[in-house]
Amino acid sequence: MREVRILILLLALSVVLPATGQRKQVLMETTEGNILLTLYDDTPLHRDNFLRLAREHFYDSLLFHRVIRNFMIQAGDPTSRHAEPGATVGEGDVGYTIEPELFAADGHLLHHHRRGALAMAREGDDVNPERRSSGSHFYIVWGKTFSSADLKTIGERLDTMTQHRVLMTPEMTDLYRKVGGTPHLDGQYTVFGEVTEGLDVVKRIQQAFTDDYDRPVDDIRILRVREYQ
Repeated sequence: MREVRILILLLALSVVLPATGQRKQVLMETTEGNILLTLYDDTPLHRDNFLRLAREHFYDSLLFHRVIRNFMIQAGDPTSRHAEPGATVGEGDVGYTIEPELFAADGHLLHHHRRGALAMAREGDDVNPERRSSGSHFYIVWGKTFSSADLKTIGERLDTMTQHRVLMTPEMTDLYRKVGGTPHLDGQYTVFGEVTEGLDVVKRIQQAFTDDYDRPVDDIRILRVREYQ
């Protein structure tokens, strides 16, 4: 009887107590619809920075200022909030960078640039050899699918560019053939989350008509970013 009472108590506690270890989620409301993002726990510097900016309403009213079809959509420039139509944007930032979170302790790549991946932009290797992330500019991957031959070539190039730390595994090859993404960025930009819902919204945004500087001609704006329970 005592074992039964303990079991009942444990079952009751499992209903009352909040779940632990759940990944943080963020809801991004845009003029094209909502995007639900899940943030990874194994990239805590990027996760916590993104959450802090969301809590401070930093991203509210910013434009998706850089949109490239079959590649990605990018936002995070604070000057884009009040940018005039046709103005060139993309240079504004928060004034700090973040240490890259690319590889696990055993040297394996943490996350891939599959379709729907959330990652931080950064300056190029020539001025940023440590590959530190921007403090605010993020992008969401759309990309495309690749043939096995293309992925073999990309894999060989990645092997060189990442000092032999990114191996194009059969699982990655299958992913990029069937789902799509931007494999040439693997191991060079920190992926810290993914789209859980709203990939159709990302698809619409990346199809926008843009000017010569990749800014959508008709503004596409983030209305609000908030933690999602």
